[in-house]
Amino acid sequence: MTLRKYLVLAGVTVFAAAGDSMLSHGMKQTGNISLHHLQGVIFAVLNPWVAVGIVLLLAFFASYMNALSWADLTYVLPATSLGYVLLALVARFVLHEQVSPLRWLGIALISGGVGFVAGGPALTSHAPHENVEAGETVVSAVASGVDR
Repeated sequence: MTLRKYLVLAGVTVFAAAGDSMLSHGMKQTGNISLHHLQGVIFAVLNPWVAVGIVLLLAFFASYMNALSWADLTYVLPATSLGYVLLALVARFVLHEQVSPLRWLGIALISGGVGFVAGGPALTSHAPHENVEAGETVVSAVASGVDR
């Protein structure tokens, strides 16, 4: 895997954790909102913390889409699970939330599963298959080992 791909996975992890943290902080400042009162939703979005959180979550989504363009979902999602650790650390030490020992254990178990996934290929190869309706052979666009 190339440095660019590692950076994309790191971006997915960091943008998600940072965006969620900013959104949480902003929503705690804003208070309760209801989808039945659109004015409250607009007021929440105008909160600078919420707005920055939304921008960071959009960056997460762009990075996530990029990662899914060259790797399987079963690789990308677990590979970004370090975001759970990062998010828990931010919640505990920046947002001053209480993180119970049971939650820390759950985060450790989820993150430990990354070791099982990281040893496998990022993209599974698919054998050519016959398109019965069109009567033509369809070959997978991405072959194993091809780097974009």
